[in-house]
Amino acid sequence: MKKTSLAAFLASALAATPVLAEDSMVIQIKRMSMETAVAIAKASVEACREKGIQIGVTVVDREGIPQAVMRDTIAPTITLPISKGKAYAAVMFNVPTSDLSERANGPIGRVPGLVMSAGGVPIQVGGSLLGGVGVSGAPSGETDQECAQAGVDAVTTDLEMSM
Repeated sequence: MKKTSLAAFLASALAATPVLAEDSMVIQIKRMSMETAVAIAKASVEACREKGIQIGVTVVDREGIPQAVMRDTIAPTITLPISKGKAYAAVMFNVPTSDLSERANGPIGRVPGLVMSAGGVPIQVGGSLLGGVGVSGAPSGETDQECAQAGVDAVTTDLEMSM
């Protein structure tokens, strides 16, 4: 009887033990280079210039830390903190900020540093979130978002090839 109980105990103990061999202790994280962040920012500025609009743009990494910040020649200085807040929100929620507008008036919308209006997009390639880009300065958030998306689109093919 004891042998059966010991065998049952060992079997249940082994079943309850996590399989460590399958769980990696290290996680590989893809990051975009500074040059890529600058290329996204430049392409965003150019897209808005083509529309006759001066903007500020911020590109953040996957943690929301700015990698590239640009303000076109006569864009108001207020565009910089707004673009940073849009980029930060896009990467933290991993959605375009236009998808967050309904949440902007709730408690989460009052978190310092988040701007939940259109103009920010996440930078995703091959299933990896690399960062976010935010644009401010256009007459509408939708135009800000178009310019931000143009910045991402300018590097997407090269990013896909590098993954």
